[in-house]
Formats: sequence, C-alpha cells, structure tokens
Amino acid sequence: MKSLNQRYAGLLVLAVILALLPVVLTNPFYIDVAIRIALNAVVVIALNLLMGYTGQISLGHAGFYGMGAYASAALTTHMNWPPVLALVVGAAATGVLAFVVARPILKLKGHTLAMATLGLGIIISIAINNESQWTGGPDGIGVPAFTLFDFTIEGEKAWYAVSAGLLLLMTWFALNLIDSPVGRALQAIHGSEVASRVAGVDTAKFKARVFVLSAVVASIAGSVSAHYIGFITPGMAGFFHSIELVTMVVVGGMASVFGSIIGAALLTILPQLLQTFEGWEVVVFGVILMVTMIFMPKGLVPSIAQRLRSRKPKEA
Repeated sequence: MKSLNQRYAGLLVLAVILALLPVVLTNPFYIDVAIRIALNAVVVIALNLLMGYTGQISLGHAGFYGMGAYASAALTTHMNWPPVLALVVGAAATGVLAFVVARPILKLKGHTLAMATLGLGIIISIAINNESQWTGGPDGIGVPAFTLFDFTIEGEKAWYAVSAGLLLLMTWFALNLIDSPVGRALQAIHGSEVASRVAGVDTAKFKARVFVLSAVVASIAGSVSAHYIGFITPGMAGFFHSIELVTMVVVGGMASVFGSIIGAALLTILPQLLQTFEGWEVVVFGVILMVTMIFMPKGLVPSIAQRLRSRKPKEA
C-alpha cells in the first residue's frame, strides 16, 4: 500500500509540474523542447516495460516509431485520409508486424536478441528510404496539420496540452500495469524465465504482449510527432534514434517509470546543448551510456532512491 501511494503521489507531482510548465516557460523554444521531451518519454516508458521490467532488449524501436510517423504522413498526404484514421491504421500495422516477429525474435536472449531487433529496425529504415514514391525517400516528406472533425491542433500551447496528456496517460497506464498480475509476471520473467515457466507463467505470451504494446505506443508517438513537426526524414527510424531511446531508458533507470521521464528529459535537452559540437552527438551518447553503466548501473532515479533509503537508518 505504501509503494502504491508513493507511485500515485509521483503521478500527482508529475501532473502539477506539467500544468505549471506552460506558465513558467514563456519562450516558444522551451515549449517546443518540453513537447519533444513528453513525446520521447511516452516511447521510453513503453520501452522500459520491455527492457527494464521484462528484461528483453530492443535496438530497433525507432523502426516502429518511424512506421507510425510515415503511415500518418503517407496516408494523409497521398490518400487524403483523416489523421486519426491514419494514426490508428499505422498503429495497427505496427502491432501486427510486432506480433508476427515477436515469438521468433523473443526466443533469443542477450546479444543475439539485440542483434535481431537491430536487424528488424534496419530493415524498416531501408524500406522507408527505398519506397520514395510513398515516403519521399532520403529527402523526407511533409505532414499536414492534425485535424479532428473541424478542430485543428496548432500552436505550441495546443501541442503541449496533447503531449502532456499523452505522457500522463502513459504514466498512469504503466503504473497500473506494473502493480497488476501482468506486471508481476513480467518482473518474474526478468528475474528468472525458467522459474517463471515452472511457476506456470506463459513466458512467450507475456513477452510477446509487452513487445507489441511497446511497438504500438512507439508508433502512436511517431504519428503525433510527425504531425507536430510537419516534416519527417528517415533518420527518425534510424539506428541512432534507437540508441537514443535505449540510452534514455538506461540513464533514467531500468524498471523505473519516472526514471524514464528523467532520462528522456536529460537526453532530449542534451542535443540542444551540443549544437556547437555537430557530429559528436553519438560519441557523447556513448560516453554517457558507459559512465552510467559503470557508476550507476541501475540508472539515475533508482540509484539516487537507493542512496536516500540507505541514509535513513544512519540519520535515525
């Protein structure tokens, strides 16, 4: 019960922070960064359910993100579909692909699983680059404004409300999932897959479900990002973006929902600070990943929380 109260206290704090940010951040540039942080955090929370809670690494999630983005772009631009329908179809197609590949891929473990998911992401990225009649190829493609009935989402404040709402919804969903029987099954799989099977847990089914869930969430976030940015390129489905997402999970904290948000915030802001060091972003991300794994293998939030808990008895 205490842990449950702490979780929802954290959700309340997050809601207050998100409500106050537009008041504090009057500069449109800072609002833009906050929107990107929120959308990245949505993807990273879902990826953390797969990596941190279930113990299954994925180096190809940017591919699912790109599928959602390009589905929205292609269907609204070339076929004049309503943006909501394009978003739903893109998420459904991503979910079907993830479901088809989940069982064979998730039979693998460790570095072989990492290489398999990396290969999947590369295949999606190559397809996006090559199907230029639909995607615009390496040059990218414009994405129309997001309209729902007669209402068009435009302006930083409106998009901030959408992204903040998605982040709150995803955080609430993840916290509830973790405390459910499904969440406990995922954590048991992470602890010992063999022991979980002996205890009667259908490990293949649960791993496939969380893989599909994380892929669909990435697709939805990709669609929303595409409409917000207004122009997309294949880089959003590329290998470096997948590494960024994994780094956000690791730095913020494996098996930490709020750590995912912190990791997304830090590593979304970082490229803005490194604009004068163009071309070195990959090196910096690699250094951050190495330092985190050496000195704080559990990530920022779990490591800080552990140190605070260890100090309490001494202070008492």
